Formats: sequence, structure tokens, C-alpha cells
Amino acid sequence: MRRIYFLVPDVPTTRAVIAELKAGGIPEGHIHAVASARIKLEGLPEATTLQTSELWHGLERGLGIGGVAGLLGGLLAVAFPPAGLILGGQALLLTMLVGAGAGAVVSALVAKDIPNQDIQSYNDAIARGQILLMVDVPKAELTAWMDRIQQHHPTVDFGVCELPKP
Repeated sequence: MRRIYFLVPDVPTTRAVIAELKAGGIPEGHIHAVASARIKLEGLPEATTLQTSELWHGLERGLGIGGVAGLLGGLLAVAFPPAGLILGGQALLLTMLVGAGAGAVVSALVAKDIPNQDIQSYNDAIARGQILLMVDVPKAELTAWMDRIQQHHPTVDFGVCELPKP
């Protein structure tokens, strides 16, 4: 999947674009709108924290770093067992899982407050009252959708990024 980013000037135009996208087969769950706090997006698919922050990347990093840290802690516990306990592979697995979980939680708590790097360049336009639409489309249909949107809305500038695999 790829995510297309483009700015729309106002709510009525946003409603029209979303209606076109839905008519073309894009599910509402693949359409996300971002606007300033003064613009009411009632009835439009608003972007969640997952789309507007670095939460997903934070979870990925936290799982990886926490898992490695837990594994290293487990290796230390096996090499130097506390109070003469005999620890085996299960201790390594347990410490790795605990480390990955703790890393994911801590990293997610931090990353949820970091703005998404892909939408940073649109912040000024959003503050001026424009609406950012993010549309998730299959990789094979990316060009067709961009052409279709450009045909109806010629002033649109696009940004594109690859979505992380679920």
C-alpha cells in the first residue's frame, strides 16, 4: 500500500473528493483528513493518532530495541545466575518478551507526541485553513488514482509514502 498526500482548499471540496474516492472503490478506512482545530470535519474520516504521529515507528523501534535489551539481560542472568538458580532458554525467551513489551510501551508513549514526518511539510497550509487528505491505495493503482484526482482537481500537489506492513 502507498499513501497519497494532497491538500484540499475547503470542507465542501473535501466532501466531493471523498465521495469520488468512495465511488471509485476506496474504503472510508483508507481515507484520513487532517485540519486545523478551527475547522470542523463533521462526518468526514478524521485522521487518528496513528496517522498523525510517529506512533507506528515508535512501536517498531521499541519492540526491536526492547527485545535486544531483554535478550542481553537474559544472557547476563543465565551467565551469572542469581542465588545459584539454574536458568535455561526459557529465561532468555521470557526476558526478551518482557524487554520487547516494555520497549514498545515506553517508545509508543514517547512517539505518540512526535508529529508524523510525512505531514510536517503540510503544517503551514493546514494552519492557513486547508485540509490534508491522506489516501491509502494499492501500489499497483497509485498512478491511476493520482491521475484521477489530478483530472478533477488540477491544482493538487501530491506527496507519496510507503505504508508499513501490518
